[in-house]
Amino acid sequence: MKKNHYDFLLFAVTIALVLFGILMVYSASCYSAEVNYGNKYYFMYKQIIGAVLGFAAMIALSRIDYHLLDKFKYIILGVSLILLVLVFIPGIGIENYGAKRWINLPFFTLQVSELSKFGFIIFSAGYMAKNYKKMTSFLGILPVLCVGGVICLLIILEPNMSITICVMVLMFAMLFAGGARIKHFIIIAIPVVIAFIILILIEPYRLDRLMAFFDPWESPLEEGYQLIQSYYALGSGGFFGLGLFNSRQKYLFLTFAESDFIFSIIGEELGLFGCLLVMVTYCIMIYRCLKIARNSNDRFGCYLASGIAFIIAIQVLLNIAVVSGSIPPTGLPLPFVSAGSTSIIVFCAGMGIVESVCRLSHPSSELTYIKHFKKKEKKHRLNFEHKDKLSAE
Repeated sequence: MKKNHYDFLLFAVTIALVLFGILMVYSASCYSAEVNYGNKYYFMYKQIIGAVLGFAAMIALSRIDYHLLDKFKYIILGVSLILLVLVFIPGIGIENYGAKRWINLPFFTLQVSELSKFGFIIFSAGYMAKNYKKMTSFLGILPVLCVGGVICLLIILEPNMSITICVMVLMFAMLFAGGARIKHFIIIAIPVVIAFIILILIEPYRLDRLMAFFDPWESPLEEGYQLIQSYYALGSGGFFGLGLFNSRQKYLFLTFAESDFIFSIIGEELGLFGCLLVMVTYCIMIYRCLKIARNSNDRFGCYLASGIAFIIAIQVLLNIAVVSGSIPPTGLPLPFVSAGSTSIIVFCAGMGIVESVCRLSHPSSELTYIKHFKKKEKKHRLNFEHKDKLSAE
């Protein structure tokens, strides 16, 4: 089989988004970084380090046989779950803004929920590939439900409702790709909806956020403040924006401008045209991932590439929906673009995995294998006919 057939368009799109993210992180954070850290390049430097490590992970994983992930799926899942538990241990986990989501490492902090999403994808892809005949029964999909439920429980305890929703939607998408029936989704959806209603009611700030979504001007200086500032940013951008580095909302009006609300700054500086260009770029990336999944030579590769496409699509849709006021406000980074070393590293690593699937499952490789098989079969047939002819004589 021929190997080393990469999807260079996918590589190019990934690199373009990461470099664009570095530029926008600097633009969105230069003032706040100068005020809070005395260095306007503070967040940009961290983003560059994350990009370098991310590119290294992408190249390394693209060269590794993705089937190794199937062999180590239980170890990868186990490590993901252990890391999710470690955030609650004092001295290891870091609390910030009232949430325990990070682990303190020597040179940077690790947001373990980002890793857990990909650990879940690898486990689900491996399980469904091996048990694809069972996926039409409720007992067959139960292991995926249980693992997804445990991950969601640990993440919501941090608390981090946005990533919990993300993992929940990802679980539904993976089950759909694996062949689960519609009635199973209905059965699962009922307790999930009830659980989310309870989670909103037991935490007053979540209910306040929900009310602010319906009418942010009811509390313009509290729960509705962030959404209103996002509206100002997107609205002032117009069709072509105020120009790169010319955002006004980044001057401490819009909080988390370099992370969860970076798309608002993109809209303000580059306008509707820039926003559409970014969305088209994501569409190309997701399409290429799904195409690689379709061309995969085995179910594991198909589910793996599909899962990575799903998580990118889910986070992009949720992030843009939040900043545009289409759904209630929740913190979720824009893949490859928002500030955050962990996010950029794991998503680049995900692209490396997809490239590995592409490299070992390229249609031309399959065609070469078929031609080789037919040539070998023809040679055996000619030898067989020659022996029959000699026997007849």
